[in-house]
Amino acid sequence: MLQAPALPGAQPISGNDRVYTADQDSNTVSVINPATNTVLGTIAFGRPRMAPDADVLGAMYDGEIDVHGLGFSLDGRWLDVIDVTTNAVHVIDTATNQVARTVYVDRAPHEGFFSPDGTRLWVAVRGQDYVSVIDWQAGKEVDRIHTEDAPSKVVFSPDGKLAYVNHLRAQVLDVINVASRQIVRRVPIPEEAGGSSDEAISPDGREIWLGMPTNGRTTAVLNAGTYQVEAVLRTGPRTNHPNFVTIDGVDYAYQTVGGLNETLVYRRSHDGTPPTLVKTIHNTGHGPHGIWPSPDNTRVYVALQNSDAVDVIDTRTTSVITTLHVGQSPMALVYVARNAAATTTRNLGRQGLGMRTQNLPLKVPGTSAKGTALIRALPGIDEVDISATGLPPNQLFTAYASNGTSTTALMSMTSNQLGNIDEKLSYSYFFANHYSSVALRPGAPH
Repeated sequence: MLQAPALPGAQPISGNDRVYTADQDSNTVSVINPATNTVLGTIAFGRPRMAPDADVLGAMYDGEIDVHGLGFSLDGRWLDVIDVTTNAVHVIDTATNQVARTVYVDRAPHEGFFSPDGTRLWVAVRGQDYVSVIDWQAGKEVDRIHTEDAPSKVVFSPDGKLAYVNHLRAQVLDVINVASRQIVRRVPIPEEAGGSSDEAISPDGREIWLGMPTNGRTTAVLNAGTYQVEAVLRTGPRTNHPNFVTIDGVDYAYQTVGGLNETLVYRRSHDGTPPTLVKTIHNTGHGPHGIWPSPDNTRVYVALQNSDAVDVIDTRTTSVITTLHVGQSPMALVYVARNAAATTTRNLGRQGLGMRTQNLPLKVPGTSAKGTALIRALPGIDEVDISATGLPPNQLFTAYASNGTSTTALMSMTSNQLGNIDEKLSYSYFFANHYSSVALRPGAPH
C-alpha cells in the first residue's frame, strides 16, 4: 500500500480509503469515502465557532477551537489533527473515527505529520520557533528542534531520512536529519517570495513547493542535493497548498490559489528551468485551500474554504467531476489509503454539515477592485468574510451590508501593501435582516 502523493503504480482508489478535511469554523473533521464520493459524517472536537449555548469565547469553555491541520501515518491507521487556537494535537484511529490520544503543545501549532516509522509526531509550532517531537503513544513531547520564527509545516523525504520545515515569518527552508534531529542545511528563500504557510514534496523527492499566502507567489525548490531555487512563480493572492501527480509519464504540480478561486496545474521541469502553467481549473466554489491526490494519480481533491465543500478533479481531463459538501471552513485536506476495512458512520455525527453559505460579489465603487463577501450561518449568528484585490494599498475601508432600503456598517479594515484584503471577519444577523449586497467604501464608518 502506497500513500499519496505517489509515483505511478500505486493501488487504485478503495472503499477502505478516506479523505479528511479539517473544518475550522465547525471545529470538526469531515470524513469522505472516495470510492463513492460520499460524505460519511464529521468528528467533532468542540462546538462550532460562536456557538452561544457553549460560550465558545468565554472563560469556562474547555473544548477545542480552530481545527486546522492534518497528517497521517504511512500505514494509514492514524490521522493527526491540529487545533490552532487551543494548541491541541489529536491522534484519530482511522478504523473507528475515535480519538486515541490528545497532546497539548505550545502556542499556535499549524501542521504536523507522523515520522516515517510512525512512532513520533513532528508538529510545527508556528506561534513559536520550534518543531515539537511527540511520542504520541506515551502522550508527551520528547524533543524540540529549534528553527527560525514561525515554522509552518513538516514534510519528510520519500526515503524518510530528511525532514523539511518552511516558515511563515522567516525566508528559510530548514533541512533536518531525521535520525539525529539536527538541522543540516538552511536554504534561503528569495525575498520576493516571502514567508510560506504550506509546502509539499514531490513523490520523486526532487522538488519542494512552497505556497506564499500573503504576496501571491509560489516557490519551487529543487531538493535533489543542490537546494537551488528553480523559480518564483506569480500565482495569485492567497496562494495556499501545492501537491503532485504523474499522468502518462508526465509530472505535474497542482497549486491552489484561494483569492482567485482557481487551482493551477504546472508541468514540472527536470532540467532546472521554471515549470510551465498548462491549465487553470476554475473551482466550483470559493477559497480553494487544502489539496491531495489519490495514490493512483487519477483524482485530486480540493477543499473549498469559503464554500464548505470539496471539489473532486479528474486528473486526465483536469476538470471538476463532482463537488461534495463538508463541514464549515475546510482548511487542510488529506487522502489516507488504508488496507483494512473501516467503519462507515460509527462515532461520526453531523455537526457542521448542511449549514447555509452564500458568496456575494463585493461592490467597490470608484475602483476596478474585485472581491467577495462570504456569508456563513453559524449557531446564533452569521459570519461575514471579506476578501478583495486591486485596492489602493494601505488604505482604510469599511464594509456595508444593504437590504435595498437600509445600510449597516459591518466592519472596517485596511488593505495591505499589495492592495489586497484577505479574510477579514465580522459577525451579524445577515440572513435574518435579508441583506442582499455588500459594498466596500473608503474611510471609517459613517
